[in-house]
Formats: sequence, structure tokens, C-alpha cells
Amino acid sequence: MTLSRPIAQAASALRDRFRDVRATSLALAAPLSAEDQCIQSMPDASPTKWHLAHTTWFFETVLLQPHAEGYQPFDPRFHYLFNSYYEALGPRHPRPHRGLLTRPSVDEVHAYRRHVDEAVLALLEGGVGEQDWAAIEPIVTLGLNHEQQHQELLLTDILHALSCNPLLPAYKPASGPALRLAAVPSPMRWLPQHGGIAEVGHTGSDFAFDNETPRHKALLQPYAIADRLVNCGDYAQFIADGGYQRAELWLSDGWAAVQANGWRHPAYWLASDDPRLGLGSQQQQQQQGSTGWHVFGLHGVRPMEADAPVSQLSFYEAAAYAEWAGARLPTEFEWEAAFDAPGITQMTGHVWQWTRSSYDPYPGFRPMPGIAAEYNGKFMVGQLVLRGGSVATPVGHSRPSYRNFFPPAARWQFTGLRLAKDL
Repeated sequence: MTLSRPIAQAASALRDRFRDVRATSLALAAPLSAEDQCIQSMPDASPTKWHLAHTTWFFETVLLQPHAEGYQPFDPRFHYLFNSYYEALGPRHPRPHRGLLTRPSVDEVHAYRRHVDEAVLALLEGGVGEQDWAAIEPIVTLGLNHEQQHQELLLTDILHALSCNPLLPAYKPASGPALRLAAVPSPMRWLPQHGGIAEVGHTGSDFAFDNETPRHKALLQPYAIADRLVNCGDYAQFIADGGYQRAELWLSDGWAAVQANGWRHPAYWLASDDPRLGLGSQQQQQQQGSTGWHVFGLHGVRPMEADAPVSQLSFYEAAAYAEWAGARLPTEFEWEAAFDAPGITQMTGHVWQWTRSSYDPYPGFRPMPGIAAEYNGKFMVGQLVLRGGSVATPVGHSRPSYRNFFPPAARWQFTGLRLAKDL
């Protein structure tokens, strides 16, 4: 069948976006060896190779098998290997054991991606009639946003894996010298907000996940929000003041986590006497002439930059810092209402920002139909909402209503904080 002109144009644009997103995933994996791509450093993380395969599995299982007539799966066994958490689709390989999947090889996973990509592009090039476009377009769009989420996870998961290596290898060495930020942190300013009735949640016709809807009213008491993120210089003062030794600053579960895990600083900070600093590359050693903290990141070990937003914090650490600073974390609705406040900075593109809001459904929430109903709703317990977006979030993927969520002890993501206080 021939698609109408408006739908044909939309399909062409979607094909271009599909190619771009799928190519980006391969580009992110390109600096990694086959050994790098197979490792799983903890149960909450996944191997790079698994991310590449699972995002392909999503298109094959949710889009192609129900909607592409005559489609033949690349390997029926992959249905079991690369299912993540979809109970409706049957059993799956245990999440903590994804690092044991040395087979299929990286080359086979790439062949799997090519097989599925060709079928998806053929489907979008006119393999369905107009009556099916309304069903297919939302699935492809969801799949692309799903893959962008995994692109960020690919980076955070491999960073955790590399941090476990005593050599502290860089994911991708910087192409030039690091840009140096100001040595003295800029003073934090408080921006008063009147509160009142705020409209929160997604609005408009652009894509959003179901957990961002429905848009509704929230009552906000007057509050103030910090104009910038808490930075490394700020957080170093918390450490120097014994923040990790003062039980009165911590939530009970947080203090238990500090004691059980031996936390004394953010996840990827290294003190000047850390023996691993002597094992880095010559370039890293040349950068380590100064005393004080160093930070391990995607470009390897660098001296701590005081103005850089502090990252790799758990919710517990963020809440303890806020208590120490005589402030608190904002609720997710306070954060969203202040997104365009005059003078506010660093709302996205730096770190995901912990809020004091539990990850609950909005009033009137309904999950997406079909298999995608398991995408968000069933995780709405025991987790905290983060807002914003990080340096690893794909461009164009974040928005003011975006609700990220993690359990409170998670600290391997690019997560930091912004302060708020009551007026």
C-alpha cells in the first residue's frame, strides 16, 4: 500500500531518527574491547553487549513479531537471553548473571542489530497500510526513547566496571587538556518561590513516558530553591567537617548504608594517598601534582574541580548534605515549578538531581497499553524521583516533566543535588 503524503513524511523522519539513535549506541560502544563489553561489575549494572542486544530485542519482540508479516527472528533463543523484566513475555536469563553471557559474541550481537534494523526500516518504508501506522509509530518512538535510556546506562555501567579495575582505565581518553574551572566556587544564591497551585506533569503532543502523566495540580507552600547545583568544593567541606562520621545528619537507613559499605566520600573520589593513583597512565600521573581529591570519570582520573557539580551520590548522601547545610532537598514538584525561574541554572545536562519525592503514580495514572504496561508502573514503590538530566543523557531526551527514579542507595549514576528550604 502507498501511505498518504503526511504519513509518508512522518515515516521518513522516523526512519532517519531510527538510524541515528541506533548508530549512536554503536558509537558509544566503539571505544570498548570485546572483554570490556562482556563484564558485569554488579547485579544492578549490565554489560555493554547486553545493552546493545536488549534494545534490539525490544524492537524485535514488541514491534516486528506482532506487526511485520513474515518476520523471522534472528535467533529464537535470544528471546530468553535478552528479556529484561517483562513477565508477560515469559522467563528470562537472571539479571545478576548477565556477565556470564560470553556467547553470543559482540560480532553476533552486531549481526543481530543489523538483522532487526533492516526489518524495522523495511516496515517503515511502506510495509504496512495507513490503518496500522497509528499502532506502529508509538512503538517505534517508545523503542527509541528506551534505547536512549540504555545509552546512558551503557556509560554509567561501564564507568562502574572500569572503576573496579585498579588501573582505573579511561573509557575514552580526552582529546585535549581538560578545561579548568574557577578555583573558588561561586556563592550559592537562594531564589524565593511563591508556591501556590502549580500545574505539573507532561503537556503537549510530544513523546512522554506514562509516568509523566496525567498533568495535574499540586499545592506548593512558599519555598526557596538554590540557583545552582551543589558542587565538589561544597561537598568537600561536608567531608572535612566529618559529615560521614556524624550520625545525626543521616536518615537511619542511610547511616546503616554508610556503616555497612564504608562510605567516606562520593563513589569515584580518590584521596591523594589512594594507592591506585600511582597505577594510572603517565598522563594521569602528570595531572596529579596537586594534593587533595581526585575524581575518576569517563576520561580517567582528574584532579577534583571545585566548581564541577558533585556526582555519584546516593539519595542518602544528598539528604545528609542538605541536613548539614541547614536546608533540604526539593520535592519533584518544587523542582518542576522552578524550572524556568529567573536566575536558576544547571537544571539539566550536568547531573540527575535527587528530590524528596517518592516514585508514586500521579492521580489518575494509567500505564501504557499492551506489553509496555510493565515499563514504569510496577516499579512505583521503594524508589525516589530524580529530575533534570546528566552529562550522559542523550541530547533532546530530557524535559522538565521527566521522572527518573532509583532506589535511595544507588550511587553509580551521574546523580547529585540541588538545595531547597522552606520560607
